[in-house]
Amino acid sequence: MDKLLNTQQAKSWGEWQSHTREYLIDSLQRSIIYTDILRKRGNNYIKHIRSGQPPVLVYNYEMILNAKNFPRPANYALVRIRDRRKADEPPDHNKRRRESKLPPPIPKRPIVIMDPRAGHGPGIGGSKRDSEIGMALNNGHPVYFILFYSEPIPGQNLADVETAMATFMEKIVELHPYADAPAVMGNCQAGWAAALLCAERPDVTGPLILNGAPLSYWSGVVGENPMRYKGGLGGGVWVTSFLSDLGNGVFDGANLVANFEGLNPANTLWSKRYNVYSQVDTEEERYLAFEKWWGGFFMLTTDEIHFIVNNLFVGNKLERGELELREGEKISLKNIKNPILVFASLGDNITPAQQALNWIPRVYTSVDDIKRHGQVIIYIIHKDIGHLGIFVAGSVAKKEHHQIIANFDMIDFITPGLYEMIIEGDVAGGNFTTRYAERTFADIAAYDDGVEDEEDFSIVAKISEINDNIYQVLVRPWVKLWTTELSAEIIRNLHPLRVQRYMYADINPLMRPLKNLASVTRAQRKPASPDNPLVAMEKDVSEYIENVLNIYRDYRDLSQEQLFRFIYSRDLIRTFFPPTKDEAPRESDHYERADYDKRTQSLEEGGVAEGLIRVFMAVARTSRGIKRSHFDFAQEIAATHKVLGKIRPVQFKKILKEQAAILQADQDRAISALHILIKNKDDRMDALGIARRLCLVDGKYTREEEILIEKLKKGLKLKND
Repeated sequence: MDKLLNTQQAKSWGEWQSHTREYLIDSLQRSIIYTDILRKRGNNYIKHIRSGQPPVLVYNYEMILNAKNFPRPANYALVRIRDRRKADEPPDHNKRRRESKLPPPIPKRPIVIMDPRAGHGPGIGGSKRDSEIGMALNNGHPVYFILFYSEPIPGQNLADVETAMATFMEKIVELHPYADAPAVMGNCQAGWAAALLCAERPDVTGPLILNGAPLSYWSGVVGENPMRYKGGLGGGVWVTSFLSDLGNGVFDGANLVANFEGLNPANTLWSKRYNVYSQVDTEEERYLAFEKWWGGFFMLTTDEIHFIVNNLFVGNKLERGELELREGEKISLKNIKNPILVFASLGDNITPAQQALNWIPRVYTSVDDIKRHGQVIIYIIHKDIGHLGIFVAGSVAKKEHHQIIANFDMIDFITPGLYEMIIEGDVAGGNFTTRYAERTFADIAAYDDGVEDEEDFSIVAKISEINDNIYQVLVRPWVKLWTTELSAEIIRNLHPLRVQRYMYADINPLMRPLKNLASVTRAQRKPASPDNPLVAMEKDVSEYIENVLNIYRDYRDLSQEQLFRFIYSRDLIRTFFPPTKDEAPRESDHYERADYDKRTQSLEEGGVAEGLIRVFMAVARTSRGIKRSHFDFAQEIAATHKVLGKIRPVQFKKILKEQAAILQADQDRAISALHILIKNKDDRMDALGIARRLCLVDGKYTREEEILIEKLKKGLKLKND
């Protein structure tokens, strides 16, 4: 018995020795390879800088316009993506003959993609094949990309940038004269820039897509969105003024990146690094590609960063209609005339869903107000994806971005109102069903915990202005006196995010032997088996470290929030700086009455086309929700109809908006007047038949649709037919 026990102990001890030896070899090899990956990251960083930090796009592109050459120059350029991703196919002569008998297809609208200039460089919207650019190309759209250079033009301001972007849009419209106005897709901080562009120049812009873009900067949920408190805890915009002065008139984008990284210390200090270390054999390519973009630090001028922080993040002037790019010219988001689609995520801690959505009930008084302005606003909510995942996750590109882009043609024909875009289906299957459900302001408010907590931010804005004035008068002259371009360059190069890249690059002589050592290590790689108990222990330790850092983050965020409330909720502070209570804008009764009268005057104007489209819109206004199948069926009817098929798309959309406005003003009177528009009985029978077919797309009538059909019968004077 003792002999058997000794044998088992010896065997167990031998297994542990084997596991330990295997793990030590594996961990040593991983350490060498991981360090070599950091060396490559450093080399890539230096190489990227020396090449001028071009966009990290995986697509070929050609230069269309360079704003550096404009009368008011800016460090932006317009390029066209040239990779069409079309497979070569043998010519089908029969198909060509068939197509020659059909009217020429309407060219698809161009899509313009704008990446954020928030510390990083451009290209994240097309850094993978499965990306926003990839989905747009797959759907056959001409794709343009607005890129920017690492160094701003001296004296450049946001008015110059917006003017350059408007010129870009004019050029795209010129290049595609027969297509609809280009859709504009703004990612993150490029979202508000795209919104400004569409508000200023609705004549050259089409639908606006805001991906993870903040427009309501004070919004958030108590205890969950700590980033909004940083401006108040720092005393306001003076900090960016100081950092810009240290940069000799240039604000270093690395400061913004460091701010993002500080938001999640567990990921920055441990998880991201451990993920590469634990999977060095497979993660290298992905990690280096991402770090190439993440480590591309771009600059802003003092005027640009001051305007952004003062007017947007601290001042929150955009949603209130107080923002002025040029003196005396306020910009209102109500000026955006084309559909707006907002893509937000509940897992986004940089642009919370509240900051992406709350501008809607602040700009418009009600959903009826949205309809009265002829606007279509659609939002789509992801349940858990993080901020960067909105732009870079392949699963999001294949599902949300693909469906957004694939439904541009449908969005143009949706009746004005507020909708949620609901996508059903999974990425693995690749089959999606999209529908648009009508929503109210209460649905948006449900994502928030109230707006009372936003009062304190109006106090921050007032104190920020005073602090900035004090800084500019008393401190700035001294900072500028001692700052030179050399000192600014030294400060930039000593930034921790740059130093950690330099120190591992080959410019450090100590790193040069690592290349050969890592090559030998990869050739003799011996990974530990997955069931090695020491590997499991390593993962447990990693999880423990991550949890500790998360606890620290939560405690830090809670402390900052409590400190913010302690400072700005004090009666003394509020006595000297009373909070501003923003009230929702209200249209005057006179405006509403005049608008109503204008639309109802058109009740009896038009002919068969107007009457049929009014029937289309009446069916679309039912509460069933708008599905792709409904649109495709309606489009087929319109294309083959003897009257509607002859109307040009531009005119069709114009009539559609007019009839939707009339129905919104007084649906009962609009339906009752149908027999005046459609005088011929056969045409009226045809209109009723179309309504029935549209209602039966899903196989049966709803109660609301049955009531509508009866109203249409009366309006068409077909009650007894």
